[in-house]
Amino acid sequence: MTKAEFSQEKGSLTVYLSGEIDHHGAAAIRYDIDNRILRAMPKVVIMDFNSVTFMDSSGVGLVLARCRTCRDCGASL
Repeated sequence: MTKAEFSQEKGSLTVYLSGEIDHHGAAAIRYDIDNRILRAMPKVVIMDFNSVTFMDSSGVGLVLARCRTCRDCGASL
């Protein structure tokens, strides 16, 4: 099961990812991450993959799309 937890401080938002990020896992957390970015409007978004046990191309797509979301909001990833 893929999980995303968040920590926010002084213009940065950290997303702590855990579990397996495959097609189903990426779909499950995509909305949560985007929603949090749009609500917080941070200057920097950090994605922490330390607790991810597996990631396929869907995980890469998740990262690339979040990069686009950040760029559109004026943040860096």
